[in-house]
Amino acid sequence: MELLQYINIFRKWIWLIILSTTLAAGSSLIASMLAVPVYQTTTTLIVSQIINNPNPAANDIFASQQLAQTYVQLATKEPILNATVTALGLQMDWASLRPQVSAFPIAGTQLMAISAIDTNPLRAKAIADEIARQMILQSPTTPSADAQARLDFIRTQLPILEKEIQDGNKHIKDLDQQIASATSAHQIQDLQAQEQGVQSQLNQWQNTYAGLVGSLQQGGLNYISVVEPAAVPTVPVSPRTTLNLVLAVAVGLSLSIGAVLLLEYLDDTIRSPGEVRALLNAPILAAIGRISGSNYAEKLVADREPRSPLTEAYRALRTNLQFSSLDNPVRTIVVTSAGPSEGKSLTASNLAVVLAQAGLSVMLVDADLRRPVLHKIFGLNNNIGLTTWLVGQSAEPATANAATAPAAGGSRWLEPSAPGKSGPLEPFIQATGISRLRLMTSGPLPPNPAEVLGSARMHQFLEEINQIADIVVLDSPPCVTVTDAVVLSRWVDGVILVMDQKNTSRQGIQRARENLQAVGAKILGAVINRIDPRGSSGYYYASYYSTYYYQNGSKEAASGNGKSPSGLRKLLGRGKNGKAANGTSEH
Repeated sequence: MELLQYINIFRKWIWLIILSTTLAAGSSLIASMLAVPVYQTTTTLIVSQIINNPNPAANDIFASQQLAQTYVQLATKEPILNATVTALGLQMDWASLRPQVSAFPIAGTQLMAISAIDTNPLRAKAIADEIARQMILQSPTTPSADAQARLDFIRTQLPILEKEIQDGNKHIKDLDQQIASATSAHQIQDLQAQEQGVQSQLNQWQNTYAGLVGSLQQGGLNYISVVEPAAVPTVPVSPRTTLNLVLAVAVGLSLSIGAVLLLEYLDDTIRSPGEVRALLNAPILAAIGRISGSNYAEKLVADREPRSPLTEAYRALRTNLQFSSLDNPVRTIVVTSAGPSEGKSLTASNLAVVLAQAGLSVMLVDADLRRPVLHKIFGLNNNIGLTTWLVGQSAEPATANAATAPAAGGSRWLEPSAPGKSGPLEPFIQATGISRLRLMTSGPLPPNPAEVLGSARMHQFLEEINQIADIVVLDSPPCVTVTDAVVLSRWVDGVILVMDQKNTSRQGIQRARENLQAVGAKILGAVINRIDPRGSSGYYYASYYSTYYYQNGSKEAASGNGKSPSGLRKLLGRGKNGKAANGTSEH
């Protein structure tokens, strides 16, 4: 897909993308504004006291990290949470508190963190701190009251022992000096005996000190203490309005773009003239915009509004049609479509009008024997027409008052009065009120339209009517849903395929091409109908012709003044004096 196609898709669906993104962002903003703020805070603890040791062993550090993992699991268990609920007097059970608490170790350290969330920031702090306190209280190393008293006594004795040890060492140094200065053997012997007694007492004090210190350090690896208590949070962790808004916009935009691409993938309708050319293997003869009007007659713009851009688009169709068959002049044309309601009848009518305005003698034939509408477009009756001629019935005088004519769908099929014979065509042809344009309506509808159009009588009809007009335009049913147009296309010079930009599918175009090519029909080209001027460059041609028309003030083509260009007649195989190439005079 080319970049321009992506741009056109974006322009086509920009409303859906904007709407989806706006709805997602608005919903996120409203939800964030209505949500209750949630606060989070954290208490940090340390496992073991080896941080106070200047030279901790590697095994001690590893053991402390493993203990921290264990305490993380204990932090969210029932004993700790139940004790926290009781201590704080919370109006909930421990199971309801559990989703508000989380614990995790800090990688590579002996630290662990306990986080608590709550709609009340003070309560969140109290929960985190209380869980830490309960873990310390329920730790295996937490001493009892008696044990704590003994530990306190040991801590008071340690400074006394330190002082006695220091004094003992000083006394020994003094005795050493006295021994060195003594002059008698008896004095030296007494001093040495004193030194031995002091040294024995010093050794006893040192052993006692070491034992007391060991008692204090017992269980030091399995010791928990608070490093940093929880702080009162001031900024809520939820809702994060800005983040939610950004994510909502991203999600809404992504989903809308995905939906657009999916819709485009599932959309089988035509998107561009280039796509039609590739599918049909034929040129685009014209791009016609949407014709407004409350009834068929108002949509005959080629007659009602000869200076409108829509009429110029039909003139572009006329010009492209004339130059599409320079070597083989086109005199009989079938206008059909892939499916119903694609504008083929209006295309045939307006094309016939602009051909007549160019000075040609045009015969418009309603060969749609299922849902004929040409008599409604021109305001004529449908009592007689193609089918009455085909069965050899005589023509009653035709009236132009369509209001008094029976509905085509309710007409009775006529039995042939003289099989194999038909009278002249003129009594079955009606004037349209447009110079050089005449119409043969469908007549009563037969029960077997395909067989009627494929009969030898229909072939004879085409040969005879081709003698009384420069060009014959036949409106036929869709060529995919029924076979009427396919059968009829065998005996004409070319087929124009009309398609609706919004409704004609690519599959329909392919099937129409296959059906027509199967009988050897010549596809002159396609007319893209009801085109959107904002999304298709094809409409540029109609706008260009309209601008050129007004700037040059040309009125000859629109007025239908009877001056047919000599080149146009030559293209249609007509002589300069209105004689056909075979010598037959035109009417």
